[in-house]
Amino acid sequence: MTMRLRDELVSTAKRMSSLGLTPGMSGNISIRSPLGMLVTPSGMPYPDMTADDAVELKMDGTARPGQHAPTTEWQLHRDILGARQDVTAIVHTHSLFCTTMSMLRRDIPAVHYMVVLAGSDAIPCAEYATFGSAKLALNAVTALRGGHACLLANHGMVALGPTLAGALRLAAEVETLASQYWHAAQLGTPHVLDREELEAVRNRFSEYGQRRSKTKRSW
Repeated sequence: MTMRLRDELVSTAKRMSSLGLTPGMSGNISIRSPLGMLVTPSGMPYPDMTADDAVELKMDGTARPGQHAPTTEWQLHRDILGARQDVTAIVHTHSLFCTTMSMLRRDIPAVHYMVVLAGSDAIPCAEYATFGSAKLALNAVTALRGGHACLLANHGMVALGPTLAGALRLAAEVETLASQYWHAAQLGTPHVLDREELEAVRNRFSEYGQRRSKTKRSW
């Protein structure tokens, strides 16, 4: 099982990089594992990563000898996973527009109905703290509350999911929302959808996508 998770972690990290969400060697991802969690290694180019480079940590941050150094943001991943039993995977990026908005220390309001995918009426911006610090992890947990994404002030963004693929899809979606918000704000003040409309959108999304028909077809 652990090797499958390692393969999935590395392939997701490479996909994250190919989508342009992680300039250089920035960003990191994690997934729950039998011992605690698997995280990407620190300071390693994504194209060079293999499954053996993934680092498995216990939830107290200890790792077996012989592994690479884990991402400096391991506490961020550990504390979110510890606080949110509904979360299996985390994607952290320094994507262009999310990072731009985080420099302004602004939440992303409901300027588009797709914001509901993040599990809240707006995507909050967590208070600033030094990267890799316990304070940053606490600020992220606080900002997320029950939601699935947040910005990190002057830093980047975090997206959560039940799978690595789901967390990455949400990260890309939030980056698109940040870009749309930034571009609209250049022309004026974007209109924000109210809570009643967002609830209607959530109801519509509950019926979205392909489903197997329970009725017997006649053809």
